[in-house]
Amino acid sequence: MGSTDKTKPPTPSPASPAGGEPSEPIGLLSGSHWVEQEASLDDDADSSVGSDVESSTASISSSILRYRTIKGRTYHSDAATDQEYWGPNDEKANEMLDIFHHVNTLMLDGKLYTAPLTDDIENALDVGTGTGLWAIDFADERPNCNVYGTDISPIQPSWVPPNVQFDIDDATKPWAYRENFFDYVHIRWLTGVFKDWTAIYEEAYKVLKPGAWFEHVDVEVNPICLDGTMPKNSAIHQWGEIWSEVGKKTGIIFNMIDSGVMENGVKEAGFTNIQVKDILAPCSGWPTDPKQKELGFFSSCFLTQDVEGFLTYFLGHLMGWTDKEMATYATCLRKEYKEMKVHAYFKWRVVVAQKPLDA
Repeated sequence: MGSTDKTKPPTPSPASPAGGEPSEPIGLLSGSHWVEQEASLDDDADSSVGSDVESSTASISSSILRYRTIKGRTYHSDAATDQEYWGPNDEKANEMLDIFHHVNTLMLDGKLYTAPLTDDIENALDVGTGTGLWAIDFADERPNCNVYGTDISPIQPSWVPPNVQFDIDDATKPWAYRENFFDYVHIRWLTGVFKDWTAIYEEAYKVLKPGAWFEHVDVEVNPICLDGTMPKNSAIHQWGEIWSEVGKKTGIIFNMIDSGVMENGVKEAGFTNIQVKDILAPCSGWPTDPKQKELGFFSSCFLTQDVEGFLTYFLGHLMGWTDKEMATYATCLRKEYKEMKVHAYFKWRVVVAQKPLDA
């Protein structure tokens, strides 16, 4: 049995003009378009380069720490995975992940999860743990639960609760944990990471105990605007166009919600009691409602912290954008978030599902 919450915007959008939206679809704008906008910009792009990460994850080989460097940014070691992952793992990128942790907590009304977990769960897994803040906070909340976090980069802190363990693991390969072991598996914000989400869900299904819960929180790359203030040639609208095009060229899934991959994938993997809830999070602090304004403010901090980190890998190598084109687009995007004239949301989806008791 499953239920779907067709979420409406949390606060009414203020009445506003249509924002000069073109009457005809314009699709994806080229990188040179953004260079042409440079004269209208009054703030500089923050293109500071990343630094090598200082990490001390127990029992990992030095090859894991041998990061690749692209345009001054560091990325995971080839020893960790043979998959194409575009996210940097340096200090600038990690600060962005830490801000996102706060945004995610705000979206869930101060909670770390929504699954109906019992107080006596023994083992939990956080897949793609990043800097590990979710796993650490979950372990603090549940000191009698062993919490495992996996990632392809050892960017997690060494000073953690005694019930936390971080492992270097590629989630696209068969998972190293034994079957029927975990009471809860958690995944959040891995948009644009995998080509085959059903295979990920099947691995989660295997390692969960019968009756245990799975939860996945993720976002659609196409922003939503309900009051006509997001022209199709705006940098915010073009964000969705860019990543949708990258997805077409690579086969990596960026349209997490529009594709229905989350709810369909968990069903295909064998999960039942599927529950789906959508959350609209404002991109900046434009709402009048205090709670939504706070969420929008931190969302803007998260979205603008490392724009270049999103762009460098695919736009520079796959799409053929120059460094100047990427930097100018990043500046245009930051400017629009700062001005708050575009009243856009990103749609987040929470999917909770259970492994059948008789599995």
